[in-house]
Amino acid sequence: MRGLDAETGDGRADGGRADDGEVDGGRAGGDDRYGTGRRRPRRTVKAASVTAVAGLVAVGLSVAACSTGGTGSRDEGAARVDETAAAAPSPSSPAATSGPQSAERVDPIALLKEDPKIGERLKDDLKPCVADAYPVDASYGNLTGSAAPDVVVNVMTCGDAVGIGTYVYRKQSDRYENVFMAEDAAVYGTIDRGDLIVTKQVYAKGDPVAYPSGEDVITYRWSGNRFTQHDWVHNDYSRAVGDGEAAVEPAPSEPPSDAS
Repeated sequence: MRGLDAETGDGRADGGRADDGEVDGGRAGGDDRYGTGRRRPRRTVKAASVTAVAGLVAVGLSVAACSTGGTGSRDEGAARVDETAAAAPSPSSPAATSGPQSAERVDPIALLKEDPKIGERLKDDLKPCVADAYPVDASYGNLTGSAAPDVVVNVMTCGDAVGIGTYVYRKQSDRYENVFMAEDAAVYGTIDRGDLIVTKQVYAKGDPVAYPSGEDVITYRWSGNRFTQHDWVHNDYSRAVGDGEAAVEPAPSEPPSDAS
């Protein structure tokens, strides 16, 4: 069957021995690959096909029948696999995402002081603890589906960092609007995967500030143009705290109503 060993454009016989001593096309399983693991480029496949046609003319149909099932079918199969891989989306391409992906920093103190929904007493009490450091935390995230990140602002006391107010601001046009507020003792709001989580510490009579008797954890979700309560969980803490004496049993808390 040596009549099929027509010389290819790269100077060696197709189906013969390659320069590195390995028989081209002789791998187990018919996987016609280079040493790097890549399949043969398409331009090489075309050159091999032209050479095979010349061989058919030279040796006749009987010789062609012996060699058609050799490298020809494997090369063509490899070309189809390469074309499919090239058409597939690159795994490094950024996936489509929704909602804001970057946070435009705002001045939370200015938001609070300019908010008409916040009482004057809290605004008057909102002063720096040290120098110009205010007891205010700010978190950014996607809560309402707005084009800009929503802002959750928590106001605390300077001495023991106990929350006294949680506020959510949503950007409307070129300004931020207060869309949620909870002004209670020991309250704190966070963002968790698109949900607003508000935690309220529960104190029984005689509980020290550092050791509440329990907590309420309320989950809010944006619905239409407001937050509605989605879930409520109450946790009782161990009463063996401080000097080991049991604290007074707290009165059971009631599930909160929807925020306005």
